[in-house]
Amino acid sequence: MSSCQRLQLALGVLVLALTGVTVRGEVYTALAEMEELLETESVLISNLEGYIRVQEDRLSYLKNKMDEYQREHADAASDITAYVSNPINAYLLTKRLTTDWRQVENLMAHEVGADFVQNLTQYRNVLKFPSDEDLNGAAVALLRLQDTYQLDTSSLARGKLNGIQYSTAMSSDDCFELGRQSYVNRDYYHTVLWMNEAMARMLEEPHNQTQSFTRADVLEYLAFCTYKQGNVESALTMTNELLQLLPDHERANGNKKFYEKEIAQLKEKLKVKGDDGSDATPVSDLPVVKSDPGVFDMTERKAYEMLCRGELKLSPSVLRPLRCRYVSNNVPFLRLAPLKLEEAFLDPYIVIYHDAMFDSEIEVLKRMARPRFRRATVQNAVTGALETANYRISKSAWLKTAEHRVIGTVVQRTADMTGLDMDSAEELQVVNYGIGGHYEPHFDFARREEIRAFEGLNLGNRIATVLFYMSDVEQGGATVFTSLHAVLKPKKGTAAFWMNLHRSGEGDVRTRHAACPVLTGSKWVSNKWIHERGQEFRRPCDLAPDHGDFAI
Repeated sequence: MSSCQRLQLALGVLVLALTGVTVRGEVYTALAEMEELLETESVLISNLEGYIRVQEDRLSYLKNKMDEYQREHADAASDITAYVSNPINAYLLTKRLTTDWRQVENLMAHEVGADFVQNLTQYRNVLKFPSDEDLNGAAVALLRLQDTYQLDTSSLARGKLNGIQYSTAMSSDDCFELGRQSYVNRDYYHTVLWMNEAMARMLEEPHNQTQSFTRADVLEYLAFCTYKQGNVESALTMTNELLQLLPDHERANGNKKFYEKEIAQLKEKLKVKGDDGSDATPVSDLPVVKSDPGVFDMTERKAYEMLCRGELKLSPSVLRPLRCRYVSNNVPFLRLAPLKLEEAFLDPYIVIYHDAMFDSEIEVLKRMARPRFRRATVQNAVTGALETANYRISKSAWLKTAEHRVIGTVVQRTADMTGLDMDSAEELQVVNYGIGGHYEPHFDFARREEIRAFEGLNLGNRIATVLFYMSDVEQGGATVFTSLHAVLKPKKGTAAFWMNLHRSGEGDVRTRHAACPVLTGSKWVSNKWIHERGQEFRRPCDLAPDHGDFAI
């Protein structure tokens, strides 16, 4: 039983004992009854000792928590930006201000600490506190990073990201909570990983007085999640281990009977199939072909994650013809100050402009965007409505061209880079990616079946995309083109540019791209989506190949 649970149980026993003592009148008339009062006094003294011990244990518990929080807060205060940009620190900070603080509040609510509890209530009205939803989101983000970058659970729990020590290690409690959050999301795979890690860390922390779980709790989660993954025999083994600790565990006893029945039924099925136990229908070993380019299937997911990890690279034959050069794009001003262009891919033509945005401009855009940030949205393909989605984790703000001189300068520079008319472009969108922030593979243009996309703009489809990188990212955060295997790494001040549509007006499905999760650091970008209307003479319709028609 955990220290916190012992505290709460002891308080409950004390209340029951005190309410159960009855005082009878005129006991002094019989010595026998006076002797019974001594027994009453003995019970009261025993309970008083228990109350004092509970109070001392509670204060000791709170002191340990305070020391832990002060150490972590002191580390964070030395470099706040670096601290919160680390996904493990962000998760732990969120956890401390949700489940941990709730536990502290519950302890302080018993007889003492009323003033502090009242202060907390007032703080909640004036300060920003994370919600349970934030805790779950932070946990999911950490697990997403673990999957995408194939991070070892034990190393991640020790504060290492891709072999680099970034933060303090997670405690057994932290690992248990991460496993519990996975369980709430019915993510049984990660529940097993992190419950096992919690168990291992619990054995390494024999003197930890603040654990909120027991070995039995972990075994119960592990048994059920292992069953949900299809391993009934392991689930039964863990359940038997749980029952050795708690023989009267009602749910475990019921699960044991269920698992034993399942195993018996599985054995009967194997007998029907034959001695070798082979399936009736053989599984094909042929590779899966991606039929619909708009569906994020397992084939594309694998490519997406491999690109994010840097395991897929362009072949030498693709890289060899790529060039860097100065360009003026027939713009008089650019003859004096040409743009630095780097070719990233030839067909479709994807380029990177260097020094496309200055530090001073970036700071202005960030300052204007911060107060307006809202959860980034995607457009529903059926209704055309904007809505949030778990495959796009970021916050964004829209800045109008006329609001500030810097925005107008950036928009004019975009026109110079693309040779396209900005009158039909959307406003400049500034985006900051959160913990493990990402955007799964998607098209910037609307496909034929998305008939309601952009209908409120009346500007046609998105003909081109310009993506400004407004920060360096220590690890992760690349833009990857899943069918091309092209990777654009964030570099502060650069801008990527590509056409989304062929000259015929058809969408170029090869431009399907994604934003890899940010492993460490903070990723800032801004985009300018340019539409078809007004581009008729700048980029005339044609049925011919459309490579090399800009930035020449």
